[in-house]
Amino acid sequence: MSLIDDLARLEAAASGRARPRATVRHRHLSERPLVFVPLTTAGEAGAPLGALIGTERTSPRLLTVAQPRDRDLRFAFLAQLAEILLPYVESFADDVEAAERTETDPETGKRVKIETELCADAPQLIVPSRAGVEFVRLLGRSMRFRRTAEQDPDAPYPAPPRVPLLGRWLTHYGERSRVPGSALLLAMTDLLSRHWATGQSSLEEQHLGALLAWIEAPDGTSGEAAALRAELARDADGQLLCPPAGPATDPAFDNDLLAPAIERYDRARSALAAAVDGVEADALLASLTAAEREIDALVASRTRPTWDAVWRGLDALCALPEAPSAVDRWRGDRWSFTGHRDRVAAGEPPQPRVDDAVTAASKLATREREQARLDAQEALDDPLVMAGRRLAGEAFAGEVTDVVMAYSEGRSPRPRPLITVRTADRPHLDTGVKVYRSLDGKAQSAQFVTYAVEGEDGESSGAAENSGAAESSGDGDGSLVILRVLDKMGRGKEPDAGSVPEVGDRLCWTLFEHEQRGGPKLPDPEDTPWTHGGPPQSAATPSGGPAPGESPDPVTAEDVL
Repeated sequence: MSLIDDLARLEAAASGRARPRATVRHRHLSERPLVFVPLTTAGEAGAPLGALIGTERTSPRLLTVAQPRDRDLRFAFLAQLAEILLPYVESFADDVEAAERTETDPETGKRVKIETELCADAPQLIVPSRAGVEFVRLLGRSMRFRRTAEQDPDAPYPAPPRVPLLGRWLTHYGERSRVPGSALLLAMTDLLSRHWATGQSSLEEQHLGALLAWIEAPDGTSGEAAALRAELARDADGQLLCPPAGPATDPAFDNDLLAPAIERYDRARSALAAAVDGVEADALLASLTAAEREIDALVASRTRPTWDAVWRGLDALCALPEAPSAVDRWRGDRWSFTGHRDRVAAGEPPQPRVDDAVTAASKLATREREQARLDAQEALDDPLVMAGRRLAGEAFAGEVTDVVMAYSEGRSPRPRPLITVRTADRPHLDTGVKVYRSLDGKAQSAQFVTYAVEGEDGESSGAAENSGAAESSGDGDGSLVILRVLDKMGRGKEPDAGSVPEVGDRLCWTLFEHEQRGGPKLPDPEDTPWTHGGPPQSAATPSGGPAPGESPDPVTAEDVL
């Protein structure tokens, strides 16, 4: 967290209203996102209780599990979820555009461009909080290895036909959410806390109602008081007026409302199973239906406030202009979606539970590279974020006061102009350090030479010997930094027009690179050394099932009632 963020939090706490942490929206938002508000059963990890899901604000689809411990009812819930989510995902699969991609030629080892297709858009899934992202990942893990009756006629508990495919897609979304800057699977609390600072801790900001209370607090009211009401206010029956964003439920709701309703459902179902004649069965069926509707109403009462809060959060975010780099990162998400679509269409096995050494190293390197890339792009897109980097000494801005044309030594001299920049910032510069600025969307680099000493006539009349002169040089209006421009000036002896800063230009230079370099080349999975587990096992069995060591989840005590 930068000093700017700390200042924004202090201002929010003092004023009682959320303060902006960004001037643009740093994540892409789809025109038709799928909002998913899950609810789980307390005391049983991953057991779904219900959910609201849909792409229309006013008409969500309610899914419930009347008895979460019943495996058949859980499978029915997952089958309904697949009927809603998979058509939404597949609706983006056929709309494609031509694109070029760089790949390594297996014969020559050189990087070549190939013509391929890229999905024109990708499905976006939005959940209320970070816990919802973890639940999506858990659902994917619990489903992708399940076997259907068609795949394995001898499976003791076959899953509905489309459930394993849903598990593969949710696993892909869960893995993609770990890539910094990705927008395929987003948590609304993380989105809002990225763009607004409140007087709460990061843990308290995972309560969506409390976070929105700070952002939506009207003039003259306190966001702190509104957030406190959102967290603690209860009705006459002792139930929270603003239920938590889920997927966990409030203990008072579990004990006072949900548990008695499920008990009535169990009694009605047992009585119906023991009915001896049709007239009695009809009456008991009506009782069972009433018990199911009661549970539906309870689940809807806990999820609908969160559903509305997610859409209000989307309204607040859409009021911000989209950052230019967010479009490029969304293109990376489209590539990711297209690649998984192709793997599913090719009949590849599900993702393994544990990655091999090469895949794990590649994922880690990708996440580190994307994090550095995200940090750089957000700073370049947003002056407020750049201000934090400037305060940290990682960038500086100022006015060009002098330009001296110089050339490199050698048989073919190249332009290497020296520019002097007056800045009030205090960057961490040493002789020879490279700095960068954005020029027509590309990074132009320069090399720090020294600090200049300003004479009485207002012109630089010498150079300081080391960076320690930064504090003593100048007249209180800032330091004079001398830079040598190194590239992006064309191929001729004279620089291209506009490639060299002019006197009076205000520029921002960064000490961090704008584009990240690739990491070391990793061996092929087949060449994994024995110190890292050796080569992975065969990718799939002859029957098309999971790879050896990746069999479906074993039956546990929770699966048998």
